[in-house]
Amino acid sequence: MNPAWLIPDWPAPSGVRAVFTTRQGGVSVAPWDSMNLGDHVGDAPAQVAANRARLAQAMAARPVFLQQVHGTAVLLLDGETPQGQPADAAVTAQPGLACTIMVADCLPVLLSTTDGAVVAAAHAGWRGLAGQQGRGILEQAFESFRAPALMGRAQAATNTIAWLGPCIGPTAFEVGAEVRATFVEGDPQAAACFTSLSSGKYLADLAGLARLRLRALGVTQVYGNDGTPPWCTVGNASRFFSHRRDAGVHGNGFGTTGRMAACIWRD
Repeated sequence: MNPAWLIPDWPAPSGVRAVFTTRQGGVSVAPWDSMNLGDHVGDAPAQVAANRARLAQAMAARPVFLQQVHGTAVLLLDGETPQGQPADAAVTAQPGLACTIMVADCLPVLLSTTDGAVVAAAHAGWRGLAGQQGRGILEQAFESFRAPALMGRAQAATNTIAWLGPCIGPTAFEVGAEVRATFVEGDPQAAACFTSLSSGKYLADLAGLARLRLRALGVTQVYGNDGTPPWCTVGNASRFFSHRRDAGVHGNGFGTTGRMAACIWRD
């Protein structure tokens, strides 16, 4: 693995591996420098392909990229799954396939059963995290562990551990009152994850909101992003891509920045 990438510090079961790429270690030129993995942000396709090949080689596994749409669909991966399917989470019990989520401010969430039989990765921006009527991307990903194709491999879906990757931090994520209302109406405890501003808007703690959702599912072993500055994509420009920080800076219509990836797989 590239030493600039993050290896999750969590008690992963034997045979479960994970990585979070940073903006270092690739071939893309500015403003996508250098490990851009997004094929939809204006970067040269050959450079994106080279970066994805570097990732696959480093992992010795096949990363399966999704077409993420800020929804709640979960894709079950097998050896025939093509790249670019529309979904915002992936789950698999098959070794050598990496559930892969791209981010540039949204929260990546990696999940594993404690026996290492099933792994998943979820793209948790606020829309996907909120979902509809309290069922968002984390609830859907967790339920996917009970899918018929996986039953018998995961002994107990409640025996799940989670790792939260870098995302826009609670001092940078400004949202409207409607976003706060979406979460607080479903869970009054979510109010603690919002700080009011004089403008009438709020600062939101995305990782904190995800921890609440996971706790409600019975997932008590949650590691990684604790909302402190080192995890903030906006505040660490040399290490992380950030759509909100870089949007409009380059004046080319893309709000240009690259995409990082959070990957989890079974050996």
